[in-house]
Amino acid sequence: MITPAPDSFGAEGRADELFASLGGRAWRTRTAGTGTKGERPCAWARMRINGPSDTGERWLLARRSLNDPTDLACFICHTPENTTPAELARVAGARWAIVDTFQTSKGETGLDHYPVCQYTGWYRHITLSMFAQAFLSVIRSKTGARIQAPAIWTDSPCPRSGASSS
Repeated sequence: MITPAPDSFGAEGRADELFASLGGRAWRTRTAGTGTKGERPCAWARMRINGPSDTGERWLLARRSLNDPTDLACFICHTPENTTPAELARVAGARWAIVDTFQTSKGETGLDHYPVCQYTGWYRHITLSMFAQAFLSVIRSKTGARIQAPAIWTDSPCPRSGASSS
């Protein structure tokens, strides 16, 4: 349940219902950043919301597809005062680059290939995997090379867990 700030609509409700009630003038087309197929234009709208904040402002930001207006993603944002809607859209669009990096790390450096037995082992695995991903990224940027992960990764369970890989 979202409670908008007093200077906005003054209604409570589900985020998707609140944004559905907005008129067409509230939505602005902005790019969510550059993807593998070029710019990713989306419609963006925001509402100021109440929330505990000593500094800055709290917003409910929505991104909707230009092709399918029912495809809606919402973000709760805490921003410095006077942050523009374009800046909110740019930061929210940066999420794709982060998700893509984690997906690449899963495939190339085995980020997701550790059955958690103990925190220390998991922490070492994650640290080594992320370091390897950073190393590969630097090598790629300097040489322009595309490094491919092996086609098959084998899952090896923790020896003490008693689990089998079948």
